[in-house]
Amino acid sequence: MNFDRKNLSNDQLLDLYKKLIKPRLIEEKMLILIRQGKVSKWFSGIGQEAISVGITSVLDKDEYILPMHRNLGVFTTREIPLHRLFSQWQGKANGFTKGRDRSFHFGTQEYKIIGMISHLGPQLGVADGIALANKLKQNGKVTAVFTGEGATSEGDFHEALNIASVWELPVLFVIENNGYGLSTPTNEQYRCEDLADKGIGYGMESHVVDGNNILEVFNLISELKASMQENPRPVLLEFKTFRMRGHEEASGTKYVPQELMDMWAEKDPVENFRNYLKATAVLSEETDEAFRAEIKKEIDTDWAKVQEEPEIQASLSEELNDVYKPYDFEEVTHSEEVENIRMIDAISNGLRQSMERHGNLVIMGQDIAEYGGAFKITDGFVAQFGKERVRNTPICESAVVSAGMGLSINGHKAVVEMQFADFVSTGFNPIVNLLAKSHYRWLEKADVVVRMPCGGGTQAGPFHSQTNEAWFTKTPGLKVVYPAFPYDAKGLLNTAINDPNPVMYFEHKQLYRSMYQDVPKDYYTIPFGKASLIKEGEDVTIISFGAGVHWALDTLAKNPEIKADLIDLRSLQPLDWETIYTSVKKTNKVIILQEDTLFGGISSDISAMIMENCFEYLDAPVRRVGSLESAIPFVKALEDQYLPKVRFEEELKELLVY
Repeated sequence: MNFDRKNLSNDQLLDLYKKLIKPRLIEEKMLILIRQGKVSKWFSGIGQEAISVGITSVLDKDEYILPMHRNLGVFTTREIPLHRLFSQWQGKANGFTKGRDRSFHFGTQEYKIIGMISHLGPQLGVADGIALANKLKQNGKVTAVFTGEGATSEGDFHEALNIASVWELPVLFVIENNGYGLSTPTNEQYRCEDLADKGIGYGMESHVVDGNNILEVFNLISELKASMQENPRPVLLEFKTFRMRGHEEASGTKYVPQELMDMWAEKDPVENFRNYLKATAVLSEETDEAFRAEIKKEIDTDWAKVQEEPEIQASLSEELNDVYKPYDFEEVTHSEEVENIRMIDAISNGLRQSMERHGNLVIMGQDIAEYGGAFKITDGFVAQFGKERVRNTPICESAVVSAGMGLSINGHKAVVEMQFADFVSTGFNPIVNLLAKSHYRWLEKADVVVRMPCGGGTQAGPFHSQTNEAWFTKTPGLKVVYPAFPYDAKGLLNTAINDPNPVMYFEHKQLYRSMYQDVPKDYYTIPFGKASLIKEGEDVTIISFGAGVHWALDTLAKNPEIKADLIDLRSLQPLDWETIYTSVKKTNKVIILQEDTLFGGISSDISAMIMENCFEYLDAPVRRVGSLESAIPFVKALEDQYLPKVRFEEELKELLVY
């Protein structure tokens, strides 16, 4: 192994060495504790320390790093107190996740480290969002994100690289090619000679680096960081290294040929650098022993401190209170000046006024810039706000949602437009596993609104007509809004953007241009979790949302003898249970209308809650009405049969005579 110190001083070399041996000594301690049964699980980075230490040593302390579970050197080089790391690994309260997640599955704004999620790929998109925020701030900062060779096969990897290249984002994409994805060798994972070659297709600068040579890592990253500050761009780095332990300790390394283990043992990054420093008289045996003794003392002292820390006691209120970031709704009232506009105009106005109100708000989506979006909601936005804040995206929903999370992490708000709600399936993972869980896991907000043009009635067929709110209402950590009127659409959208929690904002396409209402011209907000009682009556309670509200209104207009409480939920998560229960106790009969297919929809949960909490007030079983148990068809006759509008009238009349 050839080391080139360039212009590094002896003190700098010794500092790098000390940073390099610290994670190694911690790991050696952990392996002993595992054998003693004092640590339950461990993902070893032995043999890969030079990458983590080299990169982190170059980046400023306020530059974000997104590491993986073999990057202990990132955490130690950022000087996180060891007792806090040990508390995290042991599930103690002084860790970073209150015992809710383990090992390196955490982040910390204090140290500008954004921890991994097990799905791997989405964190690459998060790095894009963080880097985009840096670019908008024009602060010259660089972001580094780590992944393994296995994750380079994931779609998120390719989406994130493409976005970073198209947007010229200052991201260091770090691939630690350590030979195996758990037990699968690289020759069963890809066919290109070097993973760095994948950057070519994205027009991206790339490098193959000896990941076990700390000076090669440090020098290259130093050069790239200086260059990227002058010329912001992404760079793909493939670090050749090896995993000397198992994927995690329980899996072992029996599947690895012994000659391969022996070859890489000779390339050990710690031993080779130590030998170089001793050979060049930079490091003496006495200094080496002093460094190691100092670190071992710190390890033992901090480990003992954690053993004295009590076990976490379960607190029901604390668990539930941390699912969402606390948010005090700010009621903004409007003036009397109104205009009669369509629902699509109300959404556009709310979005425009929110962009004016929040200078850190960025909108992202396919064709939303000059073209104005598939439904023209952002028409004219580029002229007013510029392409930096109104951003066309490639067709890659997953990485765009992840980038929204990155923007939120780095001080921005994000609105992501799905061209159609159906397409959210390709961005589902980061919504339910990243946005929804971040605050619960490590108290990090996800200030992202996902706009969802949805619904049938337009003969758009199976891929453009779903109303899929039930995918999200059952996911703790998400808020779900579904307005039926222009007035509500504007006010609820403004609230969604103000709220620091992730919000799924459903907007029914059929209502876009068919529904008019007087809407205040100025900015205002409407609280979540407050239903609207549209009609009042003694006969029955009708509960609905979205287009279903209008179907119910049409039915009541055809049957003026039916006196009903008609509740427009508006907000599905949180739900206004008080309004529901009050109405049920008055009318004693309930029917719930949803456009979604019936089984597993939100009407099932509402029905169950009514049965559990208002059973003694009911004079009939709760009725649910929804679409057929099939995909939504294209031809109008088939779509009309699929949708529940006609069946609702029949079911309502049957309920009234029960």
